Amino acid sequence: MGPEDLKHTISSLVPDDKNVLVSFENSEDAAVYKMNDTEALVQTLDFITPVVDDPYIYGKIAAANSLSDVFAMGGKVLTAMNIVGFDAKNHKSEVLDEILRGGNDKIKECGGVLMGGHTIESPEMYYGLSVTGIIHPDKILKNNSGKIGHVLVLTKPIGLGIITTAIKRDLLDLKAMEHSVDIMESLNYIPSQLLAKYEVSSCTDITGFGLLGHALESTSKDHSLSIDSSKVAFIKEAIPLCEQGVIPGGSKKNYKYLQDKIEYKNNLNEITKMLLCDAQTSGGLLIAMKKEHANEYIKEIEDYSLGYVSIIGEIIPKKLKELIIF
Repeated sequence: MGPEDLKHTISSLVPDDKNVLVSFENSEDAAVYKMNDTEALVQTLDFITPVVDDPYIYGKIAAANSLSDVFAMGGKVLTAMNIVGFDAKNHKSEVLDEILRGGNDKIKECGGVLMGGHTIESPEMYYGLSVTGIIHPDKILKNNSGKIGHVLVLTKPIGLGIITTAIKRDLLDLKAMEHSVDIMESLNYIPSQLLAKYEVSSCTDITGFGLLGHALESTSKDHSLSIDSSKVAFIKEAIPLCEQGVIPGGSKKNYKYLQDKIEYKNNLNEITKMLLCDAQTSGGLLIAMKKEHANEYIKEIEDYSLGYVSIIGEIIPKKLKELIIF
């Protein structure tokens, strides 16, 4: 679903419980439920349809995508449960084995434990996880709690939605596909854990609503976001593919929804605008942090980001539009 439809659907479901520290009223990445003064549960659920043909790799990417919501809140993964829709009529059981093996490898990589799950037969395959994590109630990283003056750090490149569409259409060469797979299956675990060393005011991960969609959710009544598109890392193959019209439907929905919420500067071209709205699969973290800390953090996670991490903007006092894009 697009961001506008989703907000309408869940608007009447906000829970009334004093222990619910984070719910879905502000489009947060995960819910947080306080257990005591030092522990709170972080809970999320996500699944995706296949983005590559290899079932093991698909399992790893889908799991990384699901686990990321806990990392975006600053939490540590405890347990996970599989959510599977499997096309048993057209695929052997070994395919399911490989999907689940890929997912379990990613769960174990971040110290989590697979506890089971639920599988149904489905004409359209999907796989993901229900994840439970833990966090201190006073150390939750929300998406819209950024401080004015803090810079915005993006840890992965943009263009993964276009890339996965190209993979499905057999338009991407092997080297580019392997590089894109490396990006998607890379966990946000270490980049998230290292944030504890720095002054960080907000964090979110970039997934289906695209960079600008999730950036919009990171604004508040007090601040807007200013983003320099020339500082945003794009997967280089995504640019010509976008020019050729290889664009997923979700990205087009994002683009349409965001038009009246953005002030574009410098006659930004339509290709760049679309890329900034591209729906990501297992994208990176968008972090608001103290400017003096950002460069040190970037050096520390450069290898984990495959060299793509960069400062892309800053949090500014509230403007007429929520997002200012140069």
